[in-house]
Amino acid sequence: MTYKVGLLGLGTVGTGVAKILQDPAGRHPLLPNIEISRVGVRSLAKQRDVEIDPNIVTDDLESIVNDPAIDIVVEVIGGIEPAKSLILKAIDHGKHIVTANKAVIARYGNEIFSAAKQKGVYVMLEAAACGGIPVIQALKQSLGGNRISELTGIVNGTTNYILSRMYFEGADFDKTLAESQQLGYAEADPTADVDGYDAADKMAILASLAFGDRIKLEDIYREGIRSITSADIGYAKELGFTIKLLGIARRTDSNTGGKDDSNLEIRVHPTLIPIQHPLANIHGVTNAVRIEGDPIGEVVFSGPGAGAGATASAVVADIINVVAALKSMPNNVNQLMGCSHEHYAKIAPIENTVTQFYARLLTHDKPGVIGDLGTAFGKHCVSLNAILQKNTIHDGLAEIVVVTQRVSEYNFQQAISSIRDLPTLHSIPTVLRVL
Repeated sequence: MTYKVGLLGLGTVGTGVAKILQDPAGRHPLLPNIEISRVGVRSLAKQRDVEIDPNIVTDDLESIVNDPAIDIVVEVIGGIEPAKSLILKAIDHGKHIVTANKAVIARYGNEIFSAAKQKGVYVMLEAAACGGIPVIQALKQSLGGNRISELTGIVNGTTNYILSRMYFEGADFDKTLAESQQLGYAEADPTADVDGYDAADKMAILASLAFGDRIKLEDIYREGIRSITSADIGYAKELGFTIKLLGIARRTDSNTGGKDDSNLEIRVHPTLIPIQHPLANIHGVTNAVRIEGDPIGEVVFSGPGAGAGATASAVVADIINVVAALKSMPNNVNQLMGCSHEHYAKIAPIENTVTQFYARLLTHDKPGVIGDLGTAFGKHCVSLNAILQKNTIHDGLAEIVVVTQRVSEYNFQQAISSIRDLPTLHSIPTVLRVL
């Protein structure tokens, strides 16, 4: 039996998918049973880097999701609309979905998965988080017998490339961002990447799978990397750390077995990581996800997180999984591939987080500054783990770097608020959390 695919989008990823499906030799034995039946594009006039029968290409995207002959709709057009509407219409017509659209899934996954459950169809999204790393299927299947306590990841290749360049070359953020845009790693509008929106989308998906509940995107605390300077990178090195944009999701009580009484902590922000940590040596555009569970312990997945090859690989893997399930269970949905989450997780507010902090302060170079800082920190139960005081840098200002012991976010921010009122303080350029 031949399974027909409707491909929505023939850009970088869509082209990669088409090339794989049209060249099955040496790949999975199910690929010859998969046929691209229709291709939807926004512009018929655009030149493509793949040979496609022009008779199957259309700019009428809705005609594809309405076509009764198509079994699987592959959505790789990106963006919120019309992708969301097309996915829902395809589901309504009983078609299985393969998508790489993290933004749609993170925002409207509840609506999409509820519709899919009602219609008895699959929604596959391996390519929506971490590109070619098979972390989603691992969470659904291979690690299904584990109670996941923590998932920590470098899930955005653009920011990892920028921070890696800053670490190895001492370059500043603005220059490195501009160069990454020239190389095509960063978009002309880099907001989604450098301000952490892309990473938050992916963490919403990964945390939902890891902890078995739906996640509201707005509950995820998010910070980007615009405030990171070469000075911060240098001080991190001196203290034995590197800086990465991390997505962190963990149970606030790892001993809790049930869902009803378990809080989750989910956040995205630049983080100081000890240089011996397995994520510290993940450089360039590479992604990596560290998962900790019981009984398996620690597992780390690493690989290309974006690009035509990595994303197309994940999309085609999902298509193969759908076809394999349809051949073996034509009238039933494979529960290992589906999504049965119905309840929303209770996400702990950022004020409840307990972690270490790094702060870089500029002070007037006068006697008693260190004592003033110590008093302000101590008043709010903040203990210091390390302190670096540099010589006067310019205009009579001294630079002081502190790393705290583990402390609640609330207490630390109260201390910082008190320090801002000190007459000896000039400014606090950077505050970061420590893993």
